[in-house]
Amino acid sequence: MTPPERRCRIERTTRETSIELTLGLDASVEGARRIDVPDGFFGHLLEALATHGALALDLRATGDTHVDLHHTVEDVGLALGEALAGALGERRGIVRFAHAYAPLDEALARAVVDLSGRGHLAWRCPEALEASWVTRAFPLTLLVDFLQAFADRGRLTLHVDVLAGRNPHHVAEAVAKAVALALRQAVAVRAPEGGAPSTKGTLTA
Repeated sequence: MTPPERRCRIERTTRETSIELTLGLDASVEGARRIDVPDGFFGHLLEALATHGALALDLRATGDTHVDLHHTVEDVGLALGEALAGALGERRGIVRFAHAYAPLDEALARAVVDLSGRGHLAWRCPEALEASWVTRAFPLTLLVDFLQAFADRGRLTLHVDVLAGRNPHHVAEAVAKAVALALRQAVAVRAPEGGAPSTKGTLTA
């Protein structure tokens, strides 16, 4: 018997943003990715996350970008986390733990994931880099806000370390790729009929 596809659709509308998002963890990603967000670099990061995470992602987001990008980027993180949690369901039979390194020229990032059922982000980055701007509209700290929102609503523990870097574009992209690669491993099904990989017997309580 073929297990049901792990997929979730989220609609989030506030006075600041409007988001429609569908996330698939098992569907073929060929032709299954559409990302429409009001910032080119943010879209680039999401494309990297979906591509290297083997995620089927259909996303349309608008927001009050006349203020700045913060509300839109953070709310996409919230919606993506909610979709991940929904697609994982009871988290039975998943690998759960994973880590990955991703380089981009001089930049190197490491991500460690635990689909623990608890939302937590630990971020470590050299202070000079953390204060940098990738573009005139996108500070590197905005990536941290995105990851925090994603980890919180996705109910996962996420450790991200920027181990080397000079160019903030390279750093941000290496982070996105490392997170994607680790997430791809962690959501994999190791035992389709297995229980939750936890001594508690559950990852949702």
